[in-house]
Amino acid sequence: MITSKKKPKTIGITGASGALGKELTRLFRQKGYKVIGFTHSKTDSEMNPESPNEWIKWECGKESTLKKHLKKIDILILNHGIYNLSRKYSNYENTIEINALSKFKLMNLFEEIALTNESSTKKEIWINTSEAEILPALNPSYEISKALIGKLVSFKRNFLDKDAKKRLIIKKIILGPFKSELNPIGIMSPKFVSKKIFDLAKSNNFLIIISLNPLTYILFPLKEFFNFLYCKIIYSYKS
Repeated sequence: MITSKKKPKTIGITGASGALGKELTRLFRQKGYKVIGFTHSKTDSEMNPESPNEWIKWECGKESTLKKHLKKIDILILNHGIYNLSRKYSNYENTIEINALSKFKLMNLFEEIALTNESSTKKEIWINTSEAEILPALNPSYEISKALIGKLVSFKRNFLDKDAKKRLIIKKIILGPFKSELNPIGIMSPKFVSKKIFDLAKSNNFLIIISLNPLTYILFPLKEFFNFLYCKIIYSYKS
């Protein structure tokens, strides 16, 4: 749950300088939360009531340097990513590194922090994967990267033991196309998407689905159900 009657929680948002990152920051600030924005861009952005309370500049491949900052965060939203149309293999590697591997590294770091956290408050991590995890996006490298991080998040959640589940909540954000610099023809507005994320995250559901495609609401729960069964079989086989 993201509501709190005591000290306001600290929200960490990667990709905070992007369209959705800005709207999420604005919304959480309006709700009284402290926001730490992680960005690859310059961090000398103007500070105002709708910007992060603190900017942290980082780059993929150096996720371990963020550990001291992650320790201060209650809810980490992994929202960064790229959409590269190039067919060069080097750009495939770059897309996979940014959209999938860097998120997985940050997820592992945050899990380590959560499991050693002395506070009774659960930490949460929300990972933006996208519909492209299983639906076409007219971009092979993007689809591959989203399929990879989607599978990694599902395995991570299903393989958490009982103690870890008491300390860490994992949520997967599945978004349809929304308007941004990466997708100027997106249908949904970032403001609408951020509001839906905030509202839907209050539930205990693992999936936060925001899409105009009705198939998304059928296919993704089915996919996660079969992932769950598969992980159960693996557990049984190992024991």
